Amino acid sequence: MKRVHVFISGKVKSVFFRAFVSRKAHDLSLKGWVKNASDGRVEAVFEGTEEKVKEMLELCNRGPVGAKVDSVEYKEGPLKGETGFKIVY
Repeated sequence: MKRVHVFISGKVKSVFFRAFVSRKAHDLSLKGWVKNASDGRVEAVFEGTEEKVKEMLELCNRGPVGAKVDSVEYKEGPLKGETGFKIVY
C-alpha cells in the first residue's frame, strides 16, 4: 500500500478537474481526497496499491478534456487510513 500527496499545476482549477479526479479515484478503488489549493493548483491525496496509485498519477498528468496539466508533483508519506474518496470544498 502507498500514500501520495499530490499537487497538480496548469489549467486545472475547475469543478471538472476535481470531478475527473474523484471519478477516476473511485474507479481505481483509491482512498483520499481532492481540492482546489489556495495557490491555484489542485491538491490531492491518494492511498491504495502501488499499481493503482501509479495509474492515478498518470491520469492526473493527462487530466480531463479541456484541462492543460503543466506539472504533477508528489511526495510519498505514511498511510493514514483514509476512508472513501471525497471532493473537499
